[in-house]
Amino acid sequence: MPVIFRYKGFRFFFYSNEGNPREPIHVHVYTSEGEAKFMLYPTVHLVKSNGFSAKVLRELSEVVEQNSALIERTWNEYFC
Repeated sequence: MPVIFRYKGFRFFFYSNEGNPREPIHVHVYTSEGEAKFMLYPTVHLVKSNGFSAKVLRELSEVVEQNSALIERTWNEYFC
């Protein structure tokens, strides 16, 4: 489970086995308070969440958007 980066106690990562066939580029976000999954394409969008408020999800979405190049690069380095 490669961790891409951490932000304010949130862990941004993907699983090393992302399905067969592999799912499109996305990122999981986790803390002890909850978890969420964001797809990067066609635009950054929330796929699912559990435990996070709407305010926190908006902030996380912005963080994913701001770091989308890093997320994509790390994904491609790992899987390609």
